[in-house]
Amino acid sequence: MSRIVFLLALCVVASDAVADDSVTFNLDIRPILSDKCFFCHGPDNAKREADLRLDVREVAVSKGAINLDNVSESEILKRISTDDPDLQMPPPSAKLGKLTEQEAATLKKWIEQGAEYEGHWSFISLDQQAVKIESSPQETARKIDELVRKGLADRGLKLQPSADRSTLIRRLSFDLTGLPPRVEDVESFVADQSAEATEKLIERLLSTPQYGERMTVDWLDTARYADSYGFQVDREREMWPWRDWVVKSFNDNMPFDQFITWQIAGDLLPNASDDQILATAFNRLHQQESEGGSVEEEYRVEYVCDRVQTFATTFLGLTFECARCHDHKYDPITQKEYYQLFSIFQNVDEAGLYSYFTNSPPTPALTMTDAAGKQRLSELQTAVAEIETKSAEFRESRRAAFEAWLMKPERSTTEMILPELARYEFETQDGDKLASAIAGGSPANIRGENKLTPGHQGNAIEFTGDDPVDLPLGNFRREEPFSVSLWLKTPDVKERAVVFHRSRAWTDAASRGYELLIEDGRLKWSLIHFWPGNAASIAAETPLTPGDWTHVVVSSDGSSRAAGLAIFVNGQPASTAIIKDQLSREITGGGGDNIALGERFRDRGFKGGMIDDFRVFSRNLSQLETLSTFDVANATLNLQASADTLNESLRNQLFEHFLLAQDPEWTAHQTALQTARSELAKFNDGLKEIMVMRELPEPKKAYVLFRGEYAQRR
Repeated sequence: MSRIVFLLALCVVASDAVADDSVTFNLDIRPILSDKCFFCHGPDNAKREADLRLDVREVAVSKGAINLDNVSESEILKRISTDDPDLQMPPPSAKLGKLTEQEAATLKKWIEQGAEYEGHWSFISLDQQAVKIESSPQETARKIDELVRKGLADRGLKLQPSADRSTLIRRLSFDLTGLPPRVEDVESFVADQSAEATEKLIERLLSTPQYGERMTVDWLDTARYADSYGFQVDREREMWPWRDWVVKSFNDNMPFDQFITWQIAGDLLPNASDDQILATAFNRLHQQESEGGSVEEEYRVEYVCDRVQTFATTFLGLTFECARCHDHKYDPITQKEYYQLFSIFQNVDEAGLYSYFTNSPPTPALTMTDAAGKQRLSELQTAVAEIETKSAEFRESRRAAFEAWLMKPERSTTEMILPELARYEFETQDGDKLASAIAGGSPANIRGENKLTPGHQGNAIEFTGDDPVDLPLGNFRREEPFSVSLWLKTPDVKERAVVFHRSRAWTDAASRGYELLIEDGRLKWSLIHFWPGNAASIAAETPLTPGDWTHVVVSSDGSSRAAGLAIFVNGQPASTAIIKDQLSREITGGGGDNIALGERFRDRGFKGGMIDDFRVFSRNLSQLETLSTFDVANATLNLQASADTLNESLRNQLFEHFLLAQDPEWTAHQTALQTARSELAKFNDGLKEIMVMRELPEPKKAYVLFRGEYAQRR
């Protein structure tokens, strides 16, 4: 169930108030049953005896515990009055004590009156008794005043006289704006003796900006508002746009049902506006953690529980904490119902920890800008979209040039030339330096206990999992195409291992950058702004074979889309699944600007794994180029193949290679596209973001958590 469906289904069940001389279930009976009976005959399935529930009227009546036709035959009355220890309830062994004579009499009277049960007290409407106005309009003008007057009269007291006008304006000003009135306003109000003076004053105060600010103060407390994350570090976060929206909502006199709906589920409304989405920041105002050693899933669960509790307290007037861990004899919901509500509020793509090393808000987030900013953003997005739309047509227009290139005699002797930026073969070590295989290239740095060992060809690096090999390059932006190739060998099926990355840290930096991981034995290639909600990520469907050398190429075409990522295994495209496809912000920044192999701060390294012949390229490689990094001889044969011998697959591969490596017009087109993407990225990355709710397309699985513990799923 989504938050919007839940909100629309939410209702309060009212019951009629009982007469003053009646025994009421909530006030008189529930405390007795809770104290003496519910432990064995209440909501807890595990502890229930004799399949009898005294908290459910239908069961109590059907089982004979309550006999409405013959009250004295009610089993509950017999059991509480007998002295037979084998029949007595509560049993002596329970050590709860017998019911007092008054308690027994109360139970009997309740059954005689029909044994009516009541829901939770907070769901029962107040008795709307008519109030007879006995005093004159001059003495009291409102129903509430009459109620107060009657209560005071019962105590021999009288209402205070009406406030003088200077006191009245002071009270109204503080109540409605939180500020004292100005001297000239006091003088004007005192001088105005018209019947409408007070109403005009109230209207004027309600129309001031300070009115919204005054009303917002209490709502901020309800919503647990803060412009910092709380917990250990308590770093700053910017949630004030939501606060300003609340102020504006009060000043605009927004209907309260709309005010609530937007905050609980504004993102789920049809064609939700930015303001409707912004309102859902109400659900993200909880504390968040980033302390070292914190368990991400533990705190993610805490955040969702906070939303559940805040919702219950704010909108239902209930406390739900007990139901998180167990069914409770007083609470109106069960533990299962608690986690059903939990499932509604957890269905967002969020992390359990915020990023310590970057200043980006945890996902999901809403980009904030004014009308001019939206206009500029739209213009830049349109510019990119227009070039992308023309790409397919322009690509086909290059077929004739491709056919001409195919027929060139010199193609039969063409060698594969790759756009290589760096290559490390790990053949020799000089102190902590590993020489570049490209003349004049900067060396890599080997750290800790990593060592050279026989590899796929010559030597390779064997990793401890705790120490990196640092390369002096790799700070690619998301709109920049690039590729990486390497040979790797994993000793076992890794649940999680960092093969290489360009980032400062795992959860401490929300993985900002790019990374090649092994997860559950499979390769996963990702570009990330803030994991998990702002990233493009794909994973190979076939697991690696432990103990075998495997050649891997990963690439990005600069589109910031999962479709623009690729994984090649042993020279061939790997079958992949899209894991994430919401990358919309920068992947640089936060430190860790260069590539590191085999280890990442507070992550699981490539322990026992080996890497050989690591290469970096300045664009996404064609399939033929990718093949050449695995089998240069076979790739060269394909490149030089005669035009009249080409099958459809090889012809398509050659066309792709021609565009990427041989066609200056396609290169110019791609350069224009990259420039447009860079301008869009630069502008978009400079805009502020705020945490909001954004529903996942598929709901997350939810579980009842034993004793509320994140790892104890039931």
